[in-house]
Amino acid sequence: MTTSLTGTDQADPPTDPATRPDPSGAPDAGPAFPGARMSRLAEVGRGIGWAVVGSTTVVLLWQLATSWTTDVPAPLDGARALADLLADPFYDNGPNDKGIGRQLGISLQRVFTGFALAAVVGVLAGLLIGASRRAWLAFNPVVQVLRPVSPLAWFPIWLTAFKDADQASVFVIFITALWPTLINTAAGAAEIPRDHRNVARVFRFGRLAYLRHVLVPNALPSVITGLRLSMGIAWMVIVAVEMLSGNAGIGFFVWDSYNAGNLSSVVAAIVLIGLVGLVLDVILVRVSRKVAIEEVQS
Repeated sequence: MTTSLTGTDQADPPTDPATRPDPSGAPDAGPAFPGARMSRLAEVGRGIGWAVVGSTTVVLLWQLATSWTTDVPAPLDGARALADLLADPFYDNGPNDKGIGRQLGISLQRVFTGFALAAVVGVLAGLLIGASRRAWLAFNPVVQVLRPVSPLAWFPIWLTAFKDADQASVFVIFITALWPTLINTAAGAAEIPRDHRNVARVFRFGRLAYLRHVLVPNALPSVITGLRLSMGIAWMVIVAVEMLSGNAGIGFFVWDSYNAGNLSSVVAAIVLIGLVGLVLDVILVRVSRKVAIEEVQS
């Protein structure tokens, strides 16, 4: 049944600009926008509130635990040590006396260097292993054997090879961060939909075209997940590696403070390590969300 647009069946167009419909056809989001903003603010407020509740609970349990032993510093002692460290974080009085900001900077430099190497090698090798059945059969057993090896077990090997603790630390980060990126990339490359492969065959894609338009876009979400896992593991491992290397860095600072009997500084360093790790993870989460949105839009 059709509706006539002539005579009395046709409505007069509105003459008031305030009531005139949007020519683009998009719904008017004006009145709903303040409500959406308030909802978002309320959600953020609830998140902050529950975070405060959780943090307060941990601090209270910590304070309760310190009432049973005097060896562990109380939360207030850790807070004072943290304030002292942040009062002058970038001083440099020699190799074994640097501010906490410089110590974190040295550790981050090592982590980023090892992570960058692992990202390049892991992504390329993962794409090859995931896209090629023969490469998967050849290298998957090697990956499964080396992946469970403790990161610290690699340190003597790299130290012997490079004769330098700093380079050995970087390559421990590299070998540690390699596996999550490689495995996730390979899994993403191996799970390309059959329809996409068939389309590539129909249009006779070359290797570069297949890599650019099919393999990389489909594997990209898994690549980002692997990179996020690799960064988290790398940041955890650097503390232990620097304890072994006896060189500058946040791990060295923690071990040196412990040997000096300054457990309050150890607690403050733990807080800073956690905060830096949180920032790194938030950055990679935002990158992964952006990649996911672009993937959906494409």
